[in-house]
Amino acid sequence: MIETGLKDKVVIVTGAAAGIGRATAERFVTEGCKVAAWDVNEAPESAGVFQKVNVADASEVEAAVTEVVDRWGSIYVLVNNAGIVRDAQLVKYKNGEVVSQMTDDAWEAVISVNLRGVFNCTRATAPHLIAGGGGAILNASSVACLNGNFGQTNYVATKAGVIGMTKTWARELGKFGIRVNAVAPGFIKTEILGAMPDKILDAMVGHTPMGRIGDTKDIAEAYLWLASDAANFVTGSTLSVDGGLVIGT
Repeated sequence: MIETGLKDKVVIVTGAAAGIGRATAERFVTEGCKVAAWDVNEAPESAGVFQKVNVADASEVEAAVTEVVDRWGSIYVLVNNAGIVRDAQLVKYKNGEVVSQMTDDAWEAVISVNLRGVFNCTRATAPHLIAGGGGAILNASSVACLNGNFGQTNYVATKAGVIGMTKTWARELGKFGIRVNAVAPGFIKTEILGAMPDKILDAMVGHTPMGRIGDTKDIAEAYLWLASDAANFVTGSTLSVDGGLVIGT
């Protein structure tokens, strides 16, 4: 077994109630970490100590960070996983007229959670990672921002922005022993995919060289590796975990 160096380290995972976030929090728990599971919905006990946190609210984030430090004394890993979708075409044009547009509310909602939330959580935790002598910040991007995705102007904008912030923070925080990386999942078996028709899922698989939909555990393992001592010279990178989707598209 590879020694990760993560036993007893304090880890925050946002969006930990379900899907990739839950799998990630549970993986860090099995590694012997002290995990704070953040979400607006209650997370299971297997995902760590639950804290109800809206990452888009800076004051809630600051209060939750204080609670983590009061409980365990430090923070070593932040996984910025929380994210939402509000899909719509920028402009839907039919029969010579505009029939719908992406609304301001849909734009702002996704920006608030997927981009501002990452900013809020990183700004609040970074001083504690610095004080502790280093650590890892891991951000959820998506392969969608590498090629674009129909009907996801807001989502793609946030995930591209996350990559930019990742590179900037890697430059700013490296001197403190803090590594900052992003993970770009492909099509992963979550509740969102579960609601899609089989025809669409089959098409996704057809574009994926590995010939399958990814599992949430695939992403959890990527986060664990990037947080571990095995990746202690990796920073500013975006790791695509997509079964080859980018090259298969």
